[in-house]
Amino acid sequence: MARLGDICIINPKSPGFDDTLAVSFVPMPKVGENGEFDPSETREYHKVKKGFTYFQNDDVLFAKITPCMENGKGAIASNLRNGVGFGSTEFHVLRPMPERVTSKWLFYLLSWPLLRKDAEKNMTGSAGQKRVPKSFLEEYFINVPELKAQKEMTDTLDKVCNLISLRKQQLAKLDELVKARFVELFGDININDKNWDTKPLGELCTIVRGGSPRPIEQFLGGDVPWIKIGDATDGDSVYLNSTKEHIIQEGVKKSRLVKAGSLIFANCGVSLGFARIITFDGCIHDGWLAMEDIDKRIDKVFLLQALNQMTEHFRAIAPAGTQPNLNTSIMKTFKQIIPPLELQREYIEFCEQTDKSKLSIQQSVDKLEILKKSLMQKYFG
Repeated sequence: MARLGDICIINPKSPGFDDTLAVSFVPMPKVGENGEFDPSETREYHKVKKGFTYFQNDDVLFAKITPCMENGKGAIASNLRNGVGFGSTEFHVLRPMPERVTSKWLFYLLSWPLLRKDAEKNMTGSAGQKRVPKSFLEEYFINVPELKAQKEMTDTLDKVCNLISLRKQQLAKLDELVKARFVELFGDININDKNWDTKPLGELCTIVRGGSPRPIEQFLGGDVPWIKIGDATDGDSVYLNSTKEHIIQEGVKKSRLVKAGSLIFANCGVSLGFARIITFDGCIHDGWLAMEDIDKRIDKVFLLQALNQMTEHFRAIAPAGTQPNLNTSIMKTFKQIIPPLELQREYIEFCEQTDKSKLSIQQSVDKLEILKKSLMQKYFG
C-alpha cells in the first residue's frame, strides 16, 4: 500500500522557460471524459506562466472542479509543443515517479468510478464551486503492483476501451446514415429543394405548451406522469414509455395534460429540437411543446425525424435571450413539408431497421462497460 503522494508529484512547479518558447495551451474543454486530449493550441510562455497550470508530457491531468470531476474529465498529457503545456487552473497534475508507477496505470486509477466517488465526498467549497483538494489525492491509499503487472492491467483495459470506442463509432456512423438517408429521400428541407407541398405546422396539428406546477415538491407523489426534459432525453428511442416522477391532480391543474401518442418537442435550452412520442397520458414540463391530433397526411414518426433535422434552423430563429426559446406562435407558422405518405413510411422502415442494428451494438457497449468496471474493481479495489 502507498499514498498517491508517495508515488507521484502532485502539482509540480514550473522550472521556468524562455519567454518566447512556444508551449501547448489546454483549457478544460480540450480534455474529455474518456481520456481525450487536444494540445493543438499554442501560446508563448510569457503569456501563460502566470495564472495557469503547468504540466509536461506523460503527466496525468485530473479535473478537480464540479461537475467536470464527477463527469470523469482527465487525460494523459502528450504531444505537447516543446514537451511543455499549460492549462486550466481547475486541473490537478500528477507526475508519476517512473520507478513506481506508469502514467497509464495512474490515469486508469484516477478514472476509477470509486475513486471519483470518494473524491466527490471530500470536495470543499460552495455549491457550483466545489473542488477536490490536493490533500485528498496526496493521502489516497492504494495497492501499487509491480510495473510489469501494471502494464498487463493497462494493456487489458486498453483493449476493452478500444472496443468500446469502436462500438460507439459504429453507433455514430449509423446516426449519420439515418441523416443521409433522410436527405437522399427528402432533400434539404431547410430550403425544400424538392418542392414538396408545405403547410403551417399549426394547420397539421394542435400545438400546446407545457406547464410547471410550482413549487413542484408540493405536487409530487400522485399517479399522473410528470414529463421533464431529463426524462425524455435519456436514451435515443423515438418513444417515451415511462417517466421518473408523478404529480397529484392539483398539480395537473397547474400544468398541461397531454394524450398518449402526442409528439413532445423541447422548445428551449440545450435540448431545443429534441423530440419524442409519449405512449401514455401525462403532464409535460414547460420546456416542452406538445403536438396532438396530427393530420393523417403526416406520420408522427416522420414528423419527429423531420423536426430533428431542423434543430440548427430552430436554434437560429429562436428569439434572443438568456437561452433559445421557441414559442407556440413560431412553431405554428413553421412550414412543414408533406411528402407522399408511402415515402415517409419507407424512411421510417429504414430507421427501424437501423435501430435494430444500433440496439445490438449498444448491448455490446453495455457489456463491455460492465467488464471494464469489474476489471477496474479487480485491479484497484
